[in-house]
Amino acid sequence: MDMNQMMQQAQQMQLEFARAQEEIQSMTYTATAGGGMVEATALGNGSIESLKIDPEAVDPEDVEMLEDMVLVAVNEALRGVAEAGERRLASVTGGMSIPGLF
Repeated sequence: MDMNQMMQQAQQMQLEFARAQEEIQSMTYTATAGGGMVEATALGNGSIESLKIDPEAVDPEDVEMLEDMVLVAVNEALRGVAEAGERRLASVTGGMSIPGLF
């Protein structure tokens, strides 16, 4: 393979990587806790887009349980969207770990 071909391949990979990053930013992942009483949706940029709490989950006598359900749903949503993003980037890099890329 000559240097020209290598440069073209590198440019193509760079374009595909940029596309993947854009896709990741628009990804969403929704997770629930407490049998669906709490639902959190995370975005690919690492933020929470929405949080829904079923009124039945609100018990003034047991606020700690609601707090726990919110934490579980939010953490699972963030974990899910991060894993989806990693899978998308791995599809570009062929699973190679490129220092400074992630």
